[in-house]
Amino acid sequence: MMEVGAPKTINGREKSVEQNMQCSNCALYLLVVSVVGSLSVAGISLIPLHPSDHIPIALGAWLSALGLVFFVSLFALLNHVGLETKIGQRCRKKYQLNIGEVLDISNKIVSAVQAVLSCFTGVVVCAWSCTRNFLRSSHFISEAYAWFGAAYFFYDIWSMYKVHLCTAVNGAINGTVNKEKQKGRLSKVADFLIRQPLIILHHLFIGSFGFLLIVYLRGGLGDCVFGFVYLMELSTPFVSIRGILSKLKMKASSIYVINGLTMLLTFFLCRLAMFPYVMYMYSEFINQSIWEAMKSLPTGCKVSMAILTIPQFYWFSLMTKGAVSIFSSKKGNGGAQPCNSTTCKPHTAGGGDIRS
Repeated sequence: MMEVGAPKTINGREKSVEQNMQCSNCALYLLVVSVVGSLSVAGISLIPLHPSDHIPIALGAWLSALGLVFFVSLFALLNHVGLETKIGQRCRKKYQLNIGEVLDISNKIVSAVQAVLSCFTGVVVCAWSCTRNFLRSSHFISEAYAWFGAAYFFYDIWSMYKVHLCTAVNGAINGTVNKEKQKGRLSKVADFLIRQPLIILHHLFIGSFGFLLIVYLRGGLGDCVFGFVYLMELSTPFVSIRGILSKLKMKASSIYVINGLTMLLTFFLCRLAMFPYVMYMYSEFINQSIWEAMKSLPTGCKVSMAILTIPQFYWFSLMTKGAVSIFSSKKGNGGAQPCNSTTCKPHTAGGGDIRS
């Protein structure tokens, strides 16, 4: 009787495995369709517009909804590939990644994708508006991506919270698995806010006030300036790659050093040197000195620039310190960075993850 029943059990297990694989493949296809479809529909929605048109509220709300679908679906797709597919499982085994680290890598890839879209927007705006009238020329893509991209900043707060929860529960924070599981929801949220205060405030500021500034408060003026603001994201892909290489325990590799130097250069050019250059362009336009041009700006504009600029100096100082420590370590160890509990320990959510 046992021999007769054994093949049925085996066949039942094989059937269950096959069904799970089919469900996994269906989920993968649906996520791909959601990612590609939402971005494609957003682009198609803009085809009827003339470059100087403004985005109506109804179209803007539609773009924001598509943006939320796009970023959430992309995050879910990357997690699915990393956790549910054979390729992802091989990579997890090779680089000894836990679930929290997979989610963190997905979060950083989505950040890089958003940065590419932002830079594309900035290039189009600068090519159109800056070559015509510095203050009064405008291109619809500036407002369109403000609507679409605003969803990213709120999605990213949720995504970072998911990474924080998963990393904590998996015991990556001092091995306190039981304590993390016993915490209430409010305690977990409070812990997340304490660990990531600056980047959360930055995201809330850009996703709310920054959005309102581009779409309404500027009154259709200064599109060229906002083109450069979009280009500030040029350093983000390199910041993301830096974090991913760290998760893959590749800090001692040459690509980590090259990427770090590129990150520093692009960050300095697009987030620090960019503001004086824009002020120079504005001073040339109004035929005044840079100092006089700065004084002539409205108070709200100067305050907004200060809020946007100050965190960049802080992050750049952290990046510079990190680069100096890496070169010092390599010099002191004959060009090889030792792998110990400090240099090879996985980064936890909020543990100095510098992003924009």
